[in-house]
This record gives sequence, structure tokens and C-alpha cells, in this order.
Amino acid sequence: MTVKQLTLPELVSACAELGVPGVGLWREPVRSHGTAATARLVRAAGLSVTTLCRGGFLTATDPAERARALDDNRAAVDEAATLGTDTLVLVSGGLPAGSKDLRGARERVADALAELGPYAAARGVRLAVEPLHPMYAADRCVVSTLAQALDLAERFPADQVGVAVDTYHVWWDDTAPAQIARAGASGRIHTFQLADWTTPLPEGVLDGRGQIGDGAVDMREWRGYVEAAGYTGPIEVELFNDVLWARDGREVLAETVARFVEHAGTR
Repeated sequence: MTVKQLTLPELVSACAELGVPGVGLWREPVRSHGTAATARLVRAAGLSVTTLCRGGFLTATDPAERARALDDNRAAVDEAATLGTDTLVLVSGGLPAGSKDLRGARERVADALAELGPYAAARGVRLAVEPLHPMYAADRCVVSTLAQALDLAERFPADQVGVAVDTYHVWWDDTAPAQIARAGASGRIHTFQLADWTTPLPEGVLDGRGQIGDGAVDMREWRGYVEAAGYTGPIEVELFNDVLWARDGREVLAETVARFVEHAGTR
């Protein structure tokens, strides 16, 4: 998503040229290119698919809508398995129209995880519940903190459900480092993502993630937290940013690699 202006073949080629060993993919471009074709493309370049994004949106109260969401998430699990990634990132979904019941919405997420977790595990895929910044709680994600995400995940085996740690969403939370340690102790950090917090936020706020080094987040500090918790997996950079999307994609990718090395360190 950081360079969504690139086609999948362009993205894979640029990653290979820059020495980026893996890529987190989003379902829309994968489906457009073809899931099996995407898997072949990535493997042929010597890359891995680190995660697939996204499943989720599991808070509906209407039975038919809920059934469609579960079917879509099963399809996302199947796509992840075809791509060869063991992690499907979930964005839980916001409040149904007219509802003010956050707790009830989170319980419906738990009910869905109970159905989806075994299905995913049988296909070698883990579900990563991603908490989003509280400004998204009403319309996009009723899970706002790592503590809330872990309270959901810990109802299920760690090989079924864990969490995604994204600096953009949790950097403000002074309880997050302790929750990262909690997640690491049970093997539930399924992915770690970087994006910076810059202000002012754009209208609509969705596409306001800053390039690494441009904002308020200490990337080395947060990397230290997850690694101290035992995480040794890939580190993704996920930027939603209209200014970056308007630029040459290969230039943005090269800049992102350089910023990662400068502000987060190397493997």
C-alpha cells in the first residue's frame, strides 16, 4: 500500500532491485492480478509475502450481512494460504449504523474469531487483530488498543489469533509497551508495522500516515519493544499518504528503504 501506484510486477521488480526480501500485500491488487499468478510472481523474484491485508469488518448485527462477512474472511484466509503467507491482518470494523454499543461490537468480533480461527489454522494461517487509533473507533475499528486486541486474541490459541502492532496506531498509548511484552510472552505478535504520525491530519484522516522520520514516532524505540518481547519476524512499512502516492513509486520505495535504515536500523 505504501506504493500502491506501482503495479504488482513493478512492485516485485523494485523490491528485488532494492534488496527488500518480502512484501505485505493487499487483497484488491492481488485479486486484480490473480491470486495464484501473484504467488508465482513473488516466488519467481525470490521474495516472500509477509502478510495479507485485510480481513475483518465483523461487527454487523444483520444476519445476512454477518454471513457475507464471514464468507469474505474465509476467502481471505484461502488467498493468504495460496500466497504462502501465514498471517492475515484483521481490521475489526466499526459500529453498525445507529449503534453506540462498543462492547457489544467487540463481542461480535470475538464470536467471529471463534468461527474463523480454526478455519485459518487448518490452512496454516494466523489471524492478526490490528488495533487502530481511537479516531477510527466509530466507523472502522472498535478495537483501539493492544490491550483490547489481546483481550480478544487470548480467548483462542496463539496459532489461531494474535495481534498486529502498528506504530501509527499505538505510539500514543503509554500502556502499549507492557502490552507488547504481554503479547510476546504468548507468541501473539504476528506482525509489526511502521508508519509515522504527522500533523495536521488530512481531511478524512485515513491517508495521513507519515513517511518514516517525518513525525513524532521513535521507530528504534518501538522496534526495541517488539524485539525485547521476542519478535523476530518481518518489519513492514505501511503508509497511506496521498503525497507519496502522487510521486514516482520506485523513488518512494527507495526513499522508504533509506528512511528505514536511518530511523529503524537494519536486520
